[in-house]
Amino acid sequence: MDFVVLAGGVGGARFLRGLRAAAPEAGITAIVNTGDDVTLHGLRICPDLDSVVYTLGGGIDEERGWGRAGESWTVKEELTGYGADPDWFGLGDRDLATHLIRTRMLDAGYPLSQVTAALADRWQPGVTVLPMSDERVETHVVVTDPEDGRQRALHFQEWWVRYRAELPPRSFVQVGVESARPAPGVTEALASADAVLLAPSNPVVSIGTILGVPGLRDALLATPGRIVGVSPIVGGAVVRGMADKCLPVLGIEVSAEGVGRHYGARADGGLLDAWLVAPEDTAEIPGVDVRRVPLLMSNPDTTAALARATLDAAGVR
Repeated sequence: MDFVVLAGGVGGARFLRGLRAAAPEAGITAIVNTGDDVTLHGLRICPDLDSVVYTLGGGIDEERGWGRAGESWTVKEELTGYGADPDWFGLGDRDLATHLIRTRMLDAGYPLSQVTAALADRWQPGVTVLPMSDERVETHVVVTDPEDGRQRALHFQEWWVRYRAELPPRSFVQVGVESARPAPGVTEALASADAVLLAPSNPVVSIGTILGVPGLRDALLATPGRIVGVSPIVGGAVVRGMADKCLPVLGIEVSAEGVGRHYGARADGGLLDAWLVAPEDTAEIPGVDVRRVPLLMSNPDTTAALARATLDAAGVR
């Protein structure tokens, strides 16, 4: 069996780890959001790709959910000592090596998909990890400056990390997405997938950004397998991250039903054949097979159980 997962960040990485455990013989391809990517201190940083590779390769800091385990911060402290901006984004010493290698390869002309494959060769994630596109796409957030009342755009990372999403967003803009193309292997994986799974990632700036790449949504809808989504909302609240700050900007209710209706039924031009929600949530989505299962990925067993439930909904078990 071949499965494709659309993923972004911590939730996507952990779901992939559970799927790998639940279906160890399957071929799994992860199509990962790159809209969070940013260049800082001259280095190209791909947070979601790194979270997926580190998590599946056993190098992630499990407590934080991002960055390297056993990290040290000498370089960050030295940069701070020099007063080097930005000082709000922490690059750990171990993590820094990944960004150095990536930037060196990109500067040499290698596309991001080949760079990602080279980095994954060290970590052996057990799945094929693909960026959504080789072209540069960056999510920016339009906010109102609290000091002068003017609108200005911030890179998503600055809004998310520096301001902790406390500046109310007016809109999200995926700069460069109109001219992007699916990375090599993306449409091919979707064309042959026995099931496509939407990980419990941010519907606006992760899954939404992936689907914004021209041609990718059409390739997804043409997949022969069922499309099953996992709600990122449990008990009416986000499990982690700040999706509750993003959803209202698009007029999406912060609920399992709200996100499910946003994705819509595949039979009606939307995405979903099935939608998994937590036992404490309800969701009425016409044309979609809604199932209530435990969603919290609190340990390896519960995460694998969630992946099995997703495969059951996809009709491949």
